[in-house]
Amino acid sequence: MQTRRVTLNDVARAAGVSPMTVSYTYNRPERVSAESRAKVLRAAAELGYAGPDPSARSLRYGATHTLGVVLGEHLTYAFDDPQAVLFLAGLAEVCAERGYGLLIVPTGTGGQDPARVTAAAVDAYVVWTTTDDDPVLAAALATRRPVVIHGGPDRDGTTTVGIDNRAAARVVGAEVFATARRPAVLSFPVDRRRESFVRFGLEPDAVAYPVTRDRLAGYRDAARDLGIDWSGVPVGVCRKNDEDDAQAVMRELRAAAPGLDAVAAMGDRLALGALREAGGPLRISGWDDSRIAREHDLTTVAQSLREQGAACAAAALGDPVPDHRNAWGLVRRASTGG
Repeated sequence: MQTRRVTLNDVARAAGVSPMTVSYTYNRPERVSAESRAKVLRAAAELGYAGPDPSARSLRYGATHTLGVVLGEHLTYAFDDPQAVLFLAGLAEVCAERGYGLLIVPTGTGGQDPARVTAAAVDAYVVWTTTDDDPVLAAALATRRPVVIHGGPDRDGTTTVGIDNRAAARVVGAEVFATARRPAVLSFPVDRRRESFVRFGLEPDAVAYPVTRDRLAGYRDAARDLGIDWSGVPVGVCRKNDEDDAQAVMRELRAAAPGLDAVAAMGDRLALGALREAGGPLRISGWDDSRIAREHDLTTVAQSLREQGAACAAAALGDPVPDHRNAWGLVRRASTGG
């Protein structure tokens, strides 16, 4: 027997507020008091109400023909970060072929993020890699629309597209640490607070982002394979994938561990920042095999963010998903003596 869909009026009755208050909670939250909003959201959670369905407002045929991309980053990231640009190009290519629009849903700005996601008039979501506890992921799942996550986390009811980051990091880590006496890691952020710090022997289990966690685990595997004591390896965490940020963190790494001679960086831009700050000979690796890696002769991990973006879009629109876990390769260049 089909269960009746919970409506806005049901939530209003359960919360003891007007239907208009419920509507404003989801669509114009600035017009609702914190107390009323809490009542509405509590009642909605108890009833299993995911919020107004934008497609019902805008479509006769139950489809928006629009794919939503949840970035988890400042909106400018979509245009400033070369790998994000490639990923979005892959998404756009599939959307253009199938007559779909593409809506970027920026998040990471505060408590309104889940409401912004659920209010998006889209048929499906592609979520850029995020943390296990990100409320926008729960919000997207609550809409019962298809959700594809790039890079993880793996969640029931979703599809994940990405490479085996741990295996790739183990291979490139073995390359860059091969002759190292004082190795280090230059890392992406570890959680949604995006704080910058240096910590010796940072354990992957303490990391909330699956991509960062898996790459860190792979570097740790490589160090242990070579007999390097992981507890003595400094990990410099950057706030973002940016050369200037990497340069600042590299200064902290050199102060904490003088004589660094090898750095495994989680991105080509981070590797470039480290090279600019290096005080002497340095073995270094990046990640992505971007134009930067080719111009600066960086050893790196090659992967196609454009192909992964296209796969995410196709999966969100109902296609089978090819396994991308092994779609990477080590590119040896002069930065590690290759």
